[in-house]
Amino acid sequence: MSIDTATAARVAKLARIAVPQDDLPKLADELNGIINFMEQLNEVDVEGVEPMTSVTPQRLKRREDVVTDGSQPQAVMKNAPDAREGFFAVPKVVE
Repeated sequence: MSIDTATAARVAKLARIAVPQDDLPKLADELNGIINFMEQLNEVDVEGVEPMTSVTPQRLKRREDVVTDGSQPQAVMKNAPDAREGFFAVPKVVE
């Protein structure tokens, strides 16, 4: 697959990136380089290789999922533009 300047202009338009007409050949070359690299990656045999999230085997620290009030309701309510009886007050949106 090869990308020409017309396709590069279309990609730039779809991505909403302003690319001057003079820079379109360079963008097309860069996109072709990316596609060629992706094709090289597709040739790699990954049969039997497990997916990984990190280069080092590690487990994330886990904690018990407990619902709390945050231990500072007054500080939270100070940020509210309108608070009543410990709750955020909002304008009515449904008639």
